[in-house]
Amino acid sequence: MVERCPDKTEVDGSIPSTLTKMEEEKNDLNTKGPWWKPGMQILSEVSTWIVVPIVLALIFGKMLDAYYGTRPVIFLVFTGVGFLVTCFGIWRVMKNYMQKLKNAENKDSQKN
Repeated sequence: MVERCPDKTEVDGSIPSTLTKMEEEKNDLNTKGPWWKPGMQILSEVSTWIVVPIVLALIFGKMLDAYYGTRPVIFLVFTGVGFLVTCFGIWRVMKNYMQKLKNAENKDSQKN
């Protein structure tokens, strides 16, 4: 089947795209969301890893200390464990983010 392109030429098969490479990249960026979205996602993930383990450790450590009468012992142990969990979570988020950056860089270098 022969179709007519916008520039009045005839083509076998479907009509090729008339978008330039820059317009295609601009459309790709617009479909991924606003420019600040990845930064806010990383900020929220890291903030969650900071707040949740530490707060839970402090609450449960204080509660268990009051229940067992071991004043600062369980509280301090849970605080230390919460800190270690926080460090591990932030490390994992950053490792995944760095991997995504490397993959995106490799894709860009392969395109050019």
